[in-house]
Amino acid sequence: MRVTQSGSVGSSAGMDLNLLVALDVLLEEQSVGGAARRLHLSEPAMSRTLGRIRKALGDPVLVRAGRQMVPTPHALAVRAEVSAVVERARALFAPGRDADLRTLRRTLTIIGPDTIAATLAPALFARAAAEAPGIRVRFLTESHADEPYLREGTADLEVGVVDTVAPEVHRETLYEDRMMGVVRAGHPLLEGELTAERFATEADHLIVSRRGRLRGPVDAALAELGLERRVAGAVGTFPGSLFIVRDSDLVGLISSWAEPLAAALGLVVFEVPLRLPPLDLGLAWHPRHAADPAHRWLRGVVRDVLANWGCGEGIQPPVPKRS
Repeated sequence: MRVTQSGSVGSSAGMDLNLLVALDVLLEEQSVGGAARRLHLSEPAMSRTLGRIRKALGDPVLVRAGRQMVPTPHALAVRAEVSAVVERARALFAPGRDADLRTLRRTLTIIGPDTIAATLAPALFARAAAEAPGIRVRFLTESHADEPYLREGTADLEVGVVDTVAPEVHRETLYEDRMMGVVRAGHPLLEGELTAERFATEADHLIVSRRGRLRGPVDAALAELGLERRVAGAVGTFPGSLFIVRDSDLVGLISSWAEPLAAALGLVVFEVPLRLPPLDLGLAWHPRHAADPAHRWLRGVVRDVLANWGCGEGIQPPVPKRS
């Protein structure tokens, strides 16, 4: 869909539905110049389009804040709905399942732990450049608060241990993952047999929690054995925790599919001597994306990357989950 400067194509009230496309791009770019380039318009034409949008909504939409423009509260409130309407319109007029991916122009958003971007992004960007150069992929990290990202259109695909609870969201489990311990090379815990007692008492531990929690499944498993570990503190991201572990004697945890991140920092990964609950690694998306060619491509690429995971030396791929 492309914005033109022609007359109204909307309702009897004279509403130009092309304005929705322009509004969607303006809210994404937060820049008149950036939106103009995306929509192949001149900046004066884009400014006039913004003026029409402001008049139609009765709201400034974008306001100047220093050298940048920021959306108003009303614009933020309608952003997800505008994006969803534009996407449904694109799907309505888009070609069928045999659409040429090289002609598509889209921005797709993946949400998940920050390890998702660190591990998936290189292969995903390479595939996009080769197969769908008009598709841009944006990664968002999960916030500490549970929000309906998929329902509201903030994100197109959730990847990782899916915790979305909305009943209409489609979930697909790919692998059963597990948590692994991680320490610096030469750490005392690596010497001799590692028992649950040694794991709990011979080193301080670092927790990763986007909510800042200081207890987790490891503590529950230790409690069943009458043991308790010493927790030095918590950080919000796994990559951040790896740098702390690298420069200290703290013991960290990572999911097995993030082992390459640890290896790149010279860290040593080991099996935790406890019975920990498995982690179901998978995808989740809203049903409105089911038939969308770009979204189908994204899901397929993510599946391929995860299926080929663990081909590096010394890294074991995750075990496919059996139904």
